[in-house]
Amino acid sequence: MKLARQRKDEEPHAKLSRRERQIMDAIYRLGRATAAEVMQSIPEPPSYSAVRALLRVLEEKGHLTHDEEGPRYVYRPTVTREKARRSALERLIDTFFEGSTEQAFAALLDLSAPRLSDAELKRISRRIEDARKEGK
Repeated sequence: MKLARQRKDEEPHAKLSRRERQIMDAIYRLGRATAAEVMQSIPEPPSYSAVRALLRVLEEKGHLTHDEEGPRYVYRPTVTREKARRSALERLIDTFFEGSTEQAFAALLDLSAPRLSDAELKRISRRIEDARKEGK
């Protein structure tokens, strides 16, 4: 089963550098953050001025916006975490599973099966059943 693509939403997110992704991950985790808070949240952070420059670049690319709180800029994402997750998952499925949701799901199940509780397996089964009903 192939995922329906929305390339317009996906394209800008596919062009983030490793450091930009780390910053976006930190801001999604925190909800909103200053440059100093971002620095504390990423591994081996660059200098403060480099973080500020990257935040400015992410804002120019449309991934972040900021509010001024006194002398500080507080950054927040422009896209919901759910929309960003969906875009990242679609990219992952395209890149590593040739666009096959089935192959991606099988890989996730192989990886997670030993840790899944009966309740989690039941919820997954229900979602599969719901998808089956929606497909008809």
